Amino acid sequence: MKTSELRDKNPAELQQELMSLLKAQFGLRMQHATQQLGNTNQLQIVRRDIARTKTIISQKAKQS
Repeated sequence: MKTSELRDKNPAELQQELMSLLKAQFGLRMQHATQQLGNTNQLQIVRRDIARTKTIISQKAKQS
């Protein structure tokens, strides 16, 4: 997800996006642990999206 898309969302939507990303990360970790994950790069992409979302949430919190 792009940063500009995240900046357009309100804090509640950002929290919901973060929760869905964390669930996706958990699912990918389980697939990786059971060796069902073909593309391990997905873990890195989701981890970066989580960090990006947390950064935007903290920036919006400081602005308020």
